[in-house]
Amino acid sequence: MQTEKDILANNVVSHMMQHDGFSKWLGIEIIEIKEGYSKIKMKIRAEMVNGFGIIHGGIAFSLADSAFAFACNNRNVLSVALDTSINFIKPVHIGDELTAEAKELHNGKSTGLYHISISNQNNHEVAVFKGLCYRTDKKLIEK
Repeated sequence: MQTEKDILANNVVSHMMQHDGFSKWLGIEIIEIKEGYSKIKMKIRAEMVNGFGIIHGGIAFSLADSAFAFACNNRNVLSVALDTSINFIKPVHIGDELTAEAKELHNGKSTGLYHISISNQNNHEVAVFKGLCYRTDKKLIEK
């Protein structure tokens, strides 16, 4: 059963996705949204790989960044990235399906810290992302 906070979180992320052309281009699908948490997935297409035949790092970063954005904004407090980093662990290929899971480590008044794990369809972790956000005093949607 969804809590009132989780319903708000889902409404915020739905609003974000409606206006997020890049996440749509990536083919991101929402799997699960809860307050301070998100889980999303996407499939790797031919135009997403680099000259080595593996995923371009910017694609993995973008997937994680979207999961980060959905998790840190879903309390309906406009939050922006302050610092991010990613570690690439294993190569990703055309046809792979990636899942990014964003978990909140810290929810402060002005900052939030998130850990995002990216795994492939075999449940192998392929990248790890850390995101620090800054919280503004603005709302994303009217309740």
